[in-house]
Amino acid sequence: MDLGIAGRKALVFGGSKGMGRACARELSAEGVHVVIAARTVATLEQAAAEIAAETGTPVGWVSADITTDAGRDAALAACPAPDILINNADGMPPGDFRDWAPADWHRAVDSMMIGPIEMMRRTVDGMIERRFGRIVNIVSRSVKTPQLELGLSNGARSGLVGFVAGLARQTVRHNVTINNLLPGVFATDAQRHHIQGMLDTTGKTFDQLWHERGTQNPAGRYGEAHELGALCGFICSARAGYITGQNILIDGGAYPGTF
Repeated sequence: MDLGIAGRKALVFGGSKGMGRACARELSAEGVHVVIAARTVATLEQAAAEIAAETGTPVGWVSADITTDAGRDAALAACPAPDILINNADGMPPGDFRDWAPADWHRAVDSMMIGPIEMMRRTVDGMIERRFGRIVNIVSRSVKTPQLELGLSNGARSGLVGFVAGLARQTVRHNVTINNLLPGVFATDAQRHHIQGMLDTTGKTFDQLWHERGTQNPAGRYGEAHELGALCGFICSARAGYITGQNILIDGGAYPGTF
């Protein structure tokens, strides 16, 4: 299927690893000029080179922190006027809300809510003027099935989802869509870090928890990053202009609700 986005420009945060990298690869394979942004230079260089070798399309990179003005400036200097924006930030470690100070909440909101909103603020009007834009926020299933130990992420990501619900209805008439992808358990470094943070409270080993979380999913396994990348590619496509303001679960059927 030709997604109709060859030659477009995309800025992908968190694009050096995991699901962000999978999104970047999918877009690059469609002929999109991708710039990946993250904080670590070594992994950025490696990911950009490997994706370009796989897809045959050059991939740029920039060391940028989405939580800071300087980081957001650097990202847009490397990819001015993107047609596609992928917002993707690591969640906060699991814990007990009684131990979280206001500073912890501020860090969570800066990373998972304010940072993505600021990137939308800086790019959406240009997309409207050009009559094409696709914004995808990689969020989490936790906004529909909250987990107590992930309270920092639940709260911050839910704030982002609530904001998008309003903005997405204003931009779609200009062929600019904004959607959220809600991944469940995926075999990524982020999932490994999550499980590592649960060891002290469960009394189980890493291998036990890893096995349980995969096999207890209705699919009987973890999701693979490329599966989310493929979904992201379609949502960013010219064919998806009638999809906006949606929270799209990709969780192997783990969410138990009808709606």
